[in-house]
Amino acid sequence: MNGISRPPIVLRATDLRKAFVRDRLVCRDTSLDVGAGEIVVILGESGSGKSTLLRCLGGQIEPDSGVVEIQNESGILQPMWTLEEHERARLLRSQVGFIQQRPQDGLRMNITVGANIVETLAVLGLRDFTTMRQSAKNAIESVELDVARIDDFPASFSGGMQQRLQIARSLVKRPKLLLMDEPTGGLDVSVQARILDLLRKLVRNLKVAVLLVTHDLGVARMLADRIIVLKSGAIVEDGIADQILDDPHHPYTQLLVSSVLRA
Repeated sequence: MNGISRPPIVLRATDLRKAFVRDRLVCRDTSLDVGAGEIVVILGESGSGKSTLLRCLGGQIEPDSGVVEIQNESGILQPMWTLEEHERARLLRSQVGFIQQRPQDGLRMNITVGANIVETLAVLGLRDFTTMRQSAKNAIESVELDVARIDDFPASFSGGMQQRLQIARSLVKRPKLLLMDEPTGGLDVSVQARILDLLRKLVRNLKVAVLLVTHDLGVARMLADRIIVLKSGAIVEDGIADQILDDPHHPYTQLLVSSVLRA
């Protein structure tokens, strides 16, 4: 023992496998875990299976085999895909946030910012509108946006602001796990840096477990505690972020880090 204790595991996947058209394996016997307050980045080029893996973990695609366990309200790891559909939906609604690459896919653009956030709380069974609206204001402030715009529509915000709103909508329910699919894709470098800095601060304060997929080495370097490198659906390297980026061992990781591979 080295005396360093890991935080409680919030997400654990064991031997996940998923095949699509013509039995092409997109997820190959994948195993991983993420602890509370830990930011794990899955890194790989386009087509490596990152998004498919994330959707298997987030309940959007059922794997062909393997186990996905998510910590429930009682702090117990619960196998997600063996639950009844309504039980799985409850677990995902209460314990998991999902940040889409396109904010338009994670926000309802036809209702106000406040309604987007209040709606998330209503799904959890909250009914006191005054308390819910105050929680919405607190969430908007937490992502460093002007609370006076609570009754504006998301379409009136810039792309970077919309991504902040999506983060607020996901974190207002205090999930234990946050899944993120290329959350800064398409944003310019300065906006990207501000969002990543904000994310790291929020994750540390809330002790949320984060699993983020990206092909962007800059995102991985700025945000990750650990990096998992995915190639053709299989994990080829898993380690502390600095070690993976500064001294990669696997030839594929070496190519990624040297920017020979392009997304």
